[in-house]
Amino acid sequence: MKIEINRKDKTPVFIQITDQIKHMLHTGQLTDGYMLPSERALAAELGVHRNTVTRAYNELKSEGLLTSAQGSCCRISFRGSQNGAAGTEEAEPDRRKKVNWEAAVKREYDDFITDFDELYSQSFNPGFISFAGGVAAREPYPPKEIADVFEEILRSSGDKAYFYTPYQGDPELIREIVKYMASIGIRTRASNIQIFSENNQALDFILQLMLSPGDGVMVDEVMSSDVYRTIELAGGRFITVPCDEQGMIVDNLDKVIETSKPKFIYVDSSFNNPTGTMLPLERRRRLLELSYQYRIPIIEDDESSEIYYGERPLPSIKSMDHGDNVIYMYSFSLDMVPGIGVSFAVADRKLIRQFSNMISLRVANPDWASQMVMLQYMKSGVFAERLTDFRSICKSKRDRMCARLAGLAEQYGLEYNVPLGGVYIWVKLPEGMNSRKLLRQAQKRGLTFMPGYVFFPRKGMGSRYFRLNFSYPTEEEIDRGMDLLEESIRALQLWR
Repeated sequence: MKIEINRKDKTPVFIQITDQIKHMLHTGQLTDGYMLPSERALAAELGVHRNTVTRAYNELKSEGLLTSAQGSCCRISFRGSQNGAAGTEEAEPDRRKKVNWEAAVKREYDDFITDFDELYSQSFNPGFISFAGGVAAREPYPPKEIADVFEEILRSSGDKAYFYTPYQGDPELIREIVKYMASIGIRTRASNIQIFSENNQALDFILQLMLSPGDGVMVDEVMSSDVYRTIELAGGRFITVPCDEQGMIVDNLDKVIETSKPKFIYVDSSFNNPTGTMLPLERRRRLLELSYQYRIPIIEDDESSEIYYGERPLPSIKSMDHGDNVIYMYSFSLDMVPGIGVSFAVADRKLIRQFSNMISLRVANPDWASQMVMLQYMKSGVFAERLTDFRSICKSKRDRMCARLAGLAEQYGLEYNVPLGGVYIWVKLPEGMNSRKLLRQAQKRGLTFMPGYVFFPRKGMGSRYFRLNFSYPTEEEIDRGMDLLEESIRALQLWR
C-alpha cells in the first residue's frame, strides 16, 4: 500500500490519506479483509503525527470501510459495506450514524503534539523519579504553614463576596505587585497590571487579541514547548533566530525584520527554558532599539529571573523600556508554593482593559484562593524571605546534579551547562546517541526527563539534547535518579 503526502497541497493530511485509501479500495488494489498498517507504523512511514493517521482511519470506520482488528490494526470491510448499502435481507443495516468525534475536532488540535504533557504528568506518578517538570521546590513551604494561611484567609474574609475577585485581579494583590516590580526596577501602576493563573494563559490572551493567522513571531530556535504550541494554535508563523551560549543572537536582526515583518518578538530573557542561558545586557538593549525602530512589541517572559545563584541578574528589558513597547510576563510558579497559580502581565493600560474583558468572557471566576495565598505571603514579607531559601535550596540541588553530570561527561562524553539561575540543566549527548532512545531506557528504570526535540519549533531538531529539572526532586531523588540515568546511558551504548 503506497500513500504519498503532498506537503504543498492545502488539503488536510488526514483527508489525503483517507482519499488515497478509498481510491485503492475502488480500484481493487485493496481487497476485503486486507489488514492496514498500525497507526504508529503508518505515521512513521509517512512522517506524520500518529493522531493524523488515527483521524484518517476513524473517518473510514465511520463510512463502514474499516473494522478494528487486533491491537491498533484495522481490516478493510469494503464488501460488507456494499452489502449493507444494498439492504440485503440477511442482515438489517444499522441506521445509527455515530458522530466521528476525531474528525470533528479542528485539525490544529488533533495534530497537537502531546509528548511534553505526557512526560510532565509522569512527574506525579508514584514510584517514578522525575527530572521532567518545571515545578517549584517543595521544601520552603511546609504543609502545616500553608494550611494555617488558608485558615487565616477564610477567617479574615469577613463580609467579602466569597471566592470572587475582580476580572483584573485582586486590587490589594495588584498593589503588592506594584511594590514588587519597583524592587526589581520596573516602575508601573496598578492600571498596567493584569493577574493571570499562568504565563501560558497570558501569552494565549495576548495572541488572541493581537495575532492573525499567518502573522510572524520572532522566537529563539529552542524554546519552551508550551510557548511555541500556543503560538502554533493561534496560527502564528515562526521566525526562528539562532542562539548561542548567551541566548538569542541579535546581529543583523534588522534585515530579518525587514524581510519577515514579525508581529512580535518573544524572548525568555533570564535563565531561558530549556537552555538556562542569560541574554546579555547589550542584546537586551539592541532588541529594545529594534522594537522602537520598527514599532514591534516585545513579549518578555521573565519567570526564572528571581531564582539566581550569584549576583542579581541583569535588568529586565521592561525596566529599560520608556516607550511602553514591552509586554512583561512573570509567574510565581517557580518560587512559590507548588500548585499556587498566579502570574501577571505588565502592559499598556489599553491592553490591560482588553485582558480584563477577555477574563470576564473566558474565565469568569479567576482563582480567588491562589491570589489570596499570594497576597498573604507578599503582605507579610514572608515571600521575599522565602526567595532566599529557594535560591539556597535550588543551588544545592543544582550543584548535586552537576557533580554527577561531571562524571558522566568525563566517562561518556556528555556536554552540559552549569546554569547561573533558573531550574534547568541543558545536556547534549555525544555523536550517535539519541535522547528519545535514552528516555525509553530511563522510563524502563523509573526515571523521566524531557527529550530535546520537544523544545524546537522546527520539527526534526534536538535529537541529541535533553533537559533536566533539579528544583522539584529531593536530594535523595536526585542521587537515585542520576544512578538510573547512568544505567540508561550505559544500556544505550550497548545497543548502539
